[in-house]
Amino acid sequence: MTSSVLLLLLLDVSLLDQVWASHQHFHPHSIKIPGDITLGGLFPIHARGPHGLPCGELKKEKGIHRMEAMLYALDQINGDPTLLPNITLGARILDTCSRDTYALEQSLTFVQAIIQKDTSDIRCSDGQPPIIRKPERVVAVIGASASSVSIMVANILRLFEIPQVSYASTAPELSDNNRYDFFSRVVPPDSYQAQAMLDIVKALGWNYVSTLASEGNYGESGVDAFMQISREAGGVCIAQSVKIPREPTDGEFDKIINRLMETSNARGVIIFANEDDIKQVLEAAKRANLTGHFLFVGSDSWGAKSSPVVELEDVAEGAVTILPKRASIDRFDQYFTSRSLENNRRNIWFNEFWEDDFRCKLTRPGVEVDPGKKKCTGQERIGRDSPYEQEGKVQFVIDAVYAVAYALHSMQRQLCGDQSDSGVCTAMDPVEGRSLLDYIRDVNFNGSAGTSVLFNENGDAPGRYDIFQFQMTNHSHPGYHVIGQWTNNLRLNVEEMQWSGGDRSLPESICSLPCKPGARKKMVKGVPCCWHCELCDGYQYQVDEFTCETCPSYMRPVTNRTTCRPTPIIKLEWNSPWALVPASLSMLGILVTCTIIITFVRFNNTPIVRASGRELSYVLLTGIFLIYLITFLMIAEPSVVVCTFRRLLLGLGMAITYSAMLTKTNRIYRIFEQGKRSVTPPKFISPTSQLLITFILVSVQVLGVFVWFAVVPPHTIVDYEELRPPNPDLARGILKCDMSDLSIICCLSYSIVLMVTCTVYAVKSRGVPETFNEAKPIGFTMYTTCIVWLAFVPIFFGTAQSTEKMFIQTATLTVSMTLSASVSLGMLYIPKVYVILFQPENNIQKRKRSFKGVVQAAQLSQKSVKENQNGKNKFEPDRTQ
Repeated sequence: MTSSVLLLLLLDVSLLDQVWASHQHFHPHSIKIPGDITLGGLFPIHARGPHGLPCGELKKEKGIHRMEAMLYALDQINGDPTLLPNITLGARILDTCSRDTYALEQSLTFVQAIIQKDTSDIRCSDGQPPIIRKPERVVAVIGASASSVSIMVANILRLFEIPQVSYASTAPELSDNNRYDFFSRVVPPDSYQAQAMLDIVKALGWNYVSTLASEGNYGESGVDAFMQISREAGGVCIAQSVKIPREPTDGEFDKIINRLMETSNARGVIIFANEDDIKQVLEAAKRANLTGHFLFVGSDSWGAKSSPVVELEDVAEGAVTILPKRASIDRFDQYFTSRSLENNRRNIWFNEFWEDDFRCKLTRPGVEVDPGKKKCTGQERIGRDSPYEQEGKVQFVIDAVYAVAYALHSMQRQLCGDQSDSGVCTAMDPVEGRSLLDYIRDVNFNGSAGTSVLFNENGDAPGRYDIFQFQMTNHSHPGYHVIGQWTNNLRLNVEEMQWSGGDRSLPESICSLPCKPGARKKMVKGVPCCWHCELCDGYQYQVDEFTCETCPSYMRPVTNRTTCRPTPIIKLEWNSPWALVPASLSMLGILVTCTIIITFVRFNNTPIVRASGRELSYVLLTGIFLIYLITFLMIAEPSVVVCTFRRLLLGLGMAITYSAMLTKTNRIYRIFEQGKRSVTPPKFISPTSQLLITFILVSVQVLGVFVWFAVVPPHTIVDYEELRPPNPDLARGILKCDMSDLSIICCLSYSIVLMVTCTVYAVKSRGVPETFNEAKPIGFTMYTTCIVWLAFVPIFFGTAQSTEKMFIQTATLTVSMTLSASVSLGMLYIPKVYVILFQPENNIQKRKRSFKGVVQAAQLSQKSVKENQNGKNKFEPDRTQ
């Protein structure tokens, strides 16, 4: 309610008439203690009434105990000659009935003395002006208890500058010094309490909790403070924030429990609720058969009270509660247990308390007592004939009264000066509210429990809390046990805690379980404490809990993907089948080649060797030998030397071989083509010319290799990309020379050009009589070689995605080259060696063939071709030449 609205209400004449009327009837619902200075008191003597009624049943602890604590404090102050000498403190104590609207109506009593009412038009029946007793002026108010009540009352008291000191209101909203500038409290605000509760939640390792609040300023402000602090601090998320209605309907608490179970992982429940709501929550949890599921962390409204957990101990077991640090005041116990119907007539509610406490009925004149009811004798004694335990806020009620008393004492000393021992001086009459507020904010004294009582600039007391846990198992005295304390930081004895059934292991209240090593957290949008675990896949490893990154190219993740490890380096081993087969074939080819060379050297001057062109034959056999030799260089462990010879010999052997063949086929072709036109022999057909032509062709290959050497010097590399399958455990780095697939093809491309050219000449020379030359064997050699290399290309490039690419390509390349060399040996030289070794009678000198004979043979060959084209008889060449 706004200040302007309140002011209008206060100025409403009819309302003031009602207030004065109630005052004139001696305030039947208030206690009046006479004194020089009057303090107001607001206490929840009764609970909130059912529908239509303002007040309900009596509240013994929160009502009577606290109210008697104020009366006790007044007795102590008035009996202390050093504190407020010659000044007696009086009181006007009202019942708020635990309802803010009712408390607002009652608190109008405190301001009526300040409001001046014009009574000039009021006359008695005899025409005389009425005698209206002026109400006592209330200089400060002690209370209220509930934050919602304090807020409502504070709005009206500030308008009339009446200081207010609460003993139990902890709502953070009341710390706003702009809106509640006349409000102070001797208990810490819930913002401290919320911080302490958050520290408890974190100490228990929880990060996902729900909140439960009673509708009203206390519950809602407490939860709001907890949520705000948890957001600022991080690390704790709110699963659900549930509000208990001010007037709950039937089944409301069952619905609340069902809603909390929607996020069953959030077992921790932060509860800011009054004790009636707490009890009903526990009852609903028990009805739902959820005993031991919820882990309650209760605010000071639960504290160490027994009433919320009576007959619900199994559900409440393990609940952690918090209470402003307090001590039991022994002298108050002596005072309260000595109260009786005879010596406590000033307490108008004491008779009602007596009946409730001793479960008896007092006799009243004109009222019949139910025969079934026990009659009170008046001889009963508190603590002897009924259970008694000092209510937790008694200490703070006493401290609140003493805070005002010390403030008045300081004011008396400063304002009255020499008259300070003579009671209320003129400077203090009336007591100015704003000045008194300043004195209240400046007090600093040891309270009833021995702890200092002081206020900060917002009127808040420092935060000092005891932390309790309700324990039932393994204890000789089941109940609340102190497990820690909080004074700006938490000290919690976790080892002394136990949970449902006496379990000492910490329960969990988390949204998501921690991710396993190698899995990152994928956060749930809007809920920073909830996540899904995603495995780092492929070649990723876990950098931190939120990030996966790919290992460097030369590394692969370890099994649990928490880091990277070097990728093993492999090479083609000699004992591998991919090496054994090509090496065996090449070794056999080398042996055959060496045999042929030895045979040719041994029979160097025989007709067959001479007729085959000794010089070019030795060159061609050298090329074939190098082709076989390159297999071993391709298998050998790569090094700079090995890589150098690979580059040099890979294409050189084939270049030498096919340069020699090309020279031979070119020579035969030119001779027979020239013979068709004239009897003059063509140029460059001598052995020397043939060698020169061959070396020129080979030099092109050698020149290209040396240019390659100059541009990119030979070196080894480790290829980590070639063998990098989806499974990182199978990843390997391959040690090899810096020769890509393209560079290998380029290195062989010149030899392939020579091969194709030689094949073309072989085709052109196919009509030459086979008795005159090697054209046909060379032709068959080239046809076969072309087929081999046509098969090589798809195999070589078709294995690019294979995990054994390097092995297959090396084997394919070496076997193809070996087959090419073997075809050349088989077609060109093995038949000759066979004749030389096994048919020596055919290795004899025949009639020497002149160029003229070649010309005649060429002419006859040309004529035969023409006749075949005209359909005539086939010409059979003379094989005796």
